[in-house]
Amino acid sequence: MISNLAYVHPKAQIGSNVTIEPFATVYEDVVIGDNTWIGPNAVLMDKSRVGKNCKIFPGAIIGGIPQDLKFKGEPSLAEIGDNTIIREFVTFNRGTADRMTTKVGNNCLIMAYVHLAHDCIIGNNVILANNVGLSGHITIEDYAILEGFVGAQQFTTIGAHTFVAGYSQVRKSIPPFVRCAREPLQYIGVNSVGLSRRGFSPESIKRIEDIYRIIFVRGLSMTNALDMVEKDCPEGPEKTLILSFIRSQEGGIIKGI
Repeated sequence: MISNLAYVHPKAQIGSNVTIEPFATVYEDVVIGDNTWIGPNAVLMDKSRVGKNCKIFPGAIIGGIPQDLKFKGEPSLAEIGDNTIIREFVTFNRGTADRMTTKVGNNCLIMAYVHLAHDCIIGNNVILANNVGLSGHITIEDYAILEGFVGAQQFTTIGAHTFVAGYSQVRKSIPPFVRCAREPLQYIGVNSVGLSRRGFSPESIKRIEDIYRIIFVRGLSMTNALDMVEKDCPEGPEKTLILSFIRSQEGGIIKGI
């Protein structure tokens, strides 16, 4: 159902069983998937792409042009996957020539007043709590959780299954499977509760804890710690992911204990 009080451009592509509430605005170059709900006063600007079974709450603005002086009008996108919830007053800007998209994956919860700057790529099953602020060019991998008022610096990466405490300032990348807090931000342990809830075995969690004990607790240089993990820790997908993540972060990772 599309309210007579909403503005929907006649060329916008609207799926089946979509609800658009009064005073919402949908621009011309917009695609909305089946069974999605667009709340009152939400705005979907040109180049917005919204998946199926989504909910976009009042006041959210999707597809605004980047807050980047280098932006030259390139036809970038703002993409939202399936089954994702965008709460009140979220601002979600398009990409720039760097990645050409700002994207949130499937089954995500983006809470009120979150800001997603240009060229952020958010994975699946991610939760961003109220007032999280993401600068441009940030990557957040699957199942990460950022508590309220977290701010992240541009070009950082937040790994899969991480938990970032409220009010944290993310200035360095965060490797997968960890919890982090304090100022400056540091490792405080493995996200064992979250991993257990998602089906990781006790044996897998123990292997992850052993790896991070070498990397963050023993006081080794990062080069020596990674070499020790490579040599002494049993092979497995978690080890491969941790090593490849840390080695790919040119700007470094968060501090150890």
